[in-house]
Amino acid sequence: MLRGRGRRAAMSVLVAALTGAVAVGCGRGSSGGDATVDGKPERYASSGHLPEHLAADGTTVVVGSSRADTVVRVYEDLRCPVCGEFEEDGGAGALRKMTLHGEVRTEYTLASFLDDRLGGKGSKKAANALRAALEQGKFVEYHDLLFQEQPQEAVDGYTDAFLLRMASRVKGLRGAEFDAAVKGMKYRSFVTASQKAFEADEAPGTPAFAVNGTLLKEDRWNLMFDPEYVPLAVGTSTLPQ
Repeated sequence: MLRGRGRRAAMSVLVAALTGAVAVGCGRGSSGGDATVDGKPERYASSGHLPEHLAADGTTVVVGSSRADTVVRVYEDLRCPVCGEFEEDGGAGALRKMTLHGEVRTEYTLASFLDDRLGGKGSKKAANALRAALEQGKFVEYHDLLFQEQPQEAVDGYTDAFLLRMASRVKGLRGAEFDAAVKGMKYRSFVTASQKAFEADEAPGTPAFAVNGTLLKEDRWNLMFDPEYVPLAVGTSTLPQ
């Protein structure tokens, strides 16, 4: 996967190559259908107002309108620095805006393989804490904060103390139930199942992205790191003017 300057150097070539292909996806993504209410897209005032729930598969965290025609799945390991790059400096903000506008629904699969690679338990603890936050309807806000304050990859920084301290900054999240879930790894089975789901989907690493069930290859993957081109990458628009 290209990073930084190399990714941007290839951007114009990638956009030119994608223009024709996106025209097909654009028709599906912007066709309206049941993604609207009274002819208008469902919109949400802020991230805290976005609906969120656990899907029937027991591993997918679903965020946004159930009526959205375009579904973008994001695969992340909380310790992954490139995931942090996507969330803080890449296209995550643009994707969130599209979710707020009802244009897409975002789904998350939380991986935790970096614990095995680097040692420690931070990925698993963070995924468990996010699952606990989902029970309180605070997944989105907590997810964004954990990436905003992401420890260095090599540091096993997602400790119980760190996770609880971050949770204190999300209004309404801390409480006896949440704290116990974090300290006791209440959602250990969810964490394990989520990693298995990540492996079963054959995502090449993190972050990875799938649009309506199809994993993005490197050309579109790179576009996900430029806020201007995220709509193009997920097929909801043509080239920005």
